[in-house]
Amino acid sequence: MIKFLLSTGAIVGIVIAAVVVLLIIILVAAIINCYNKLVKAKNRVDNQWAQIDVQVKRRFDLIPNLVETVKGYAKHESDIFGAFAKARQTYADASKAQSAEGVAKADSELTKALNVFVNAVKEEYPEIKADSHFLKLQEDLKDCEDKIAYQRQFYNDVVLSFNNLRAVFPNVIIANMFGFKEREYFKTTDEVRENAPKVSF
Repeated sequence: MIKFLLSTGAIVGIVIAAVVVLLIIILVAAIINCYNKLVKAKNRVDNQWAQIDVQVKRRFDLIPNLVETVKGYAKHESDIFGAFAKARQTYADASKAQSAEGVAKADSELTKALNVFVNAVKEEYPEIKADSHFLKLQEDLKDCEDKIAYQRQFYNDVVLSFNNLRAVFPNVIIANMFGFKEREYFKTTDEVRENAPKVSF
């Protein structure tokens, strides 16, 4: 009878230990799965940020060419280059920090400088409308503006998905444990919204 109780006790102990081990395996698998989903979502956000970065850098590269094209016509290039340099530095700092707010500020500075330049050239030098190189740059800049707008929208969609994934239970526990921070949306400043670059001559 004692042997039977010992063997029954041992069996119960083994069953309990097996259940505990199984629960630990399920918990670890759930944590790993949650962590992997958060990593993939974070990588999508980082990838989309890089896409915005590519288009904004392209925009920054086009503007000196635009200014150079009108150099023979305009006397405003020193003003635009000063404002352009300031906006580029603001952008470089914000991009390094992956600050959507900082990039929006740099975009606002650049938009303001570009609008001042375009309006001055348009008023003083209407004959520039016929310059084929200028027309090509104008088209490239418009294409770049469209791509930036699309990339910002897509970036915000990806950030929304990441922030939602990060905020739901139990993901929020894993996210906090492993340092997955909520990402900020790309918000256009009021100035950019009201004074979008109009590169039409």
